[in-house]
Amino acid sequence: MQVILKQDVRNLGYKDDVVKVRPGYGRNYLIPRGIAILADASALKMHAENVKQRAHKEAKIKAEADKQANKLKDMVVKVATRVGDNGKIFGSITSVQLADALRNLGLEVDRRNITIENAENVKTLGTYNAKVRLHKEVLATFTFEVVAE
Repeated sequence: MQVILKQDVRNLGYKDDVVKVRPGYGRNYLIPRGIAILADASALKMHAENVKQRAHKEAKIKAEADKQANKLKDMVVKVATRVGDNGKIFGSITSVQLADALRNLGLEVDRRNITIENAENVKTLGTYNAKVRLHKEVLATFTFEVVAE
């Protein structure tokens, strides 16, 4: 069964993608929740026209995401947190804290698009890496430094 996604679905596709799914998943989950529509001939024709009209706008958005990725690649984001006597932090650094730190630097990024590399090892002060998806085709890697508050 083919469906046209109306929003991004993790591990399936992005908005306006035509994807093949199992009939039960499409009929019982995606379509009733308004996440997708059935990809019949008329829906595919309308979808093709909409994609063609939106292509120019998407190119501008992707160029802006590329520019942000280049800017982010050279940055070191500082995340302040509470620290114990031996240099271990209380808890760990999360994508929410990184999203707030990026927002303070002027970059609006959704926390769900941030992935911390080796997240289980971010328990002490130091420098670590994270990835952020700025666009469906743009993935940027940046460095963040955990410092004492």
